[in-house]
Amino acid sequence: MTIQQRLNYYRRLFPAYLGSENSQLSFWHDLPEVNERCHPKELGEYYMPFTAKADYCGDYDEAGVPLLNYHGKLGLQYNPIAIAQYGLGNYNLFLRTRDSARHRQWLAVADWLVTNLQQNRAGLWVWNHHFDWEYRTPLKAPWYSALAQGQGISMLVRAHCETGEISYLAAAQRAFVTFLKNVEEGGVVHVDEHGHIWFEEYIVSPPTHILNGFIWATWGVYDYFLATGDRRAQKLFDQAVSTLAANLQRYDVGFWSLYEQSGTWLKMMASPFYHHLHIVQLEVLYRLTGESIFKKYAARWDSYRRSRPKRTVALGYKVVFKLCYY
Repeated sequence: MTIQQRLNYYRRLFPAYLGSENSQLSFWHDLPEVNERCHPKELGEYYMPFTAKADYCGDYDEAGVPLLNYHGKLGLQYNPIAIAQYGLGNYNLFLRTRDSARHRQWLAVADWLVTNLQQNRAGLWVWNHHFDWEYRTPLKAPWYSALAQGQGISMLVRAHCETGEISYLAAAQRAFVTFLKNVEEGGVVHVDEHGHIWFEEYIVSPPTHILNGFIWATWGVYDYFLATGDRRAQKLFDQAVSTLAANLQRYDVGFWSLYEQSGTWLKMMASPFYHHLHIVQLEVLYRLTGESIFKKYAARWDSYRRSRPKRTVALGYKVVFKLCYY
């Protein structure tokens, strides 16, 4: 980062982590949980409850679509990932209660996703983030993400299932094409030297394979298969599962999980929140696939989470990483 970029980063970071007012973290850092009401072979409730996200207490636009407050130079922004997760949380609650307010809330999200699907330079349809982001390789607006594509698809196919509205399925079909194209072709897929496919949350070079984003994107591909029966989606899901099974050991450092494959001398540990999220995501993957390796790593990483010394070491390590590389 330049000095100015670093200052902008700190202006956004410190109010979010140290201040008492609402910030983007008010949305992201809910309690990760497995949704016990979901059924792996059915397109019903989403795999995580997202109930806290459904009751987000921050800002909204006139249509009832949430805006995240990033503070500093960024201020209020639409984040397509957060919008989709807010919608999925309200969809879950609507299925449980049939409450009309919940129906309006997830419907507003589905409509926003249809309206805001845009073509990138390669002519593929994506949900863009229209703000710069201070990743180690800064992301310049507009940028898109496999995570946003997957979460948007998960929301839209459920909206179509509930309403029968064809525009929701058509938008999901357009968004799904990004999973059929490599990053170099305008898509969100990276194929590594071993032939493993990765769905990239942040499209940078070299790729960083962010774990939580890859898994959430994979669920979107799975949902698309459930909704359409498209065999391409089934094959992609199976390939992604194989990638995860073959590479989970790379995310295990013996006392904690990694957030990503940073490619740096210091490794980027997951925060306590993301480490817990990894555990929940692996538990869901075990339910979806029956692959014992996901259950094994979920149990191992949960044992790390319950150890105070390991939590302390991981958090200290992450702070040093951030100071060195951000």
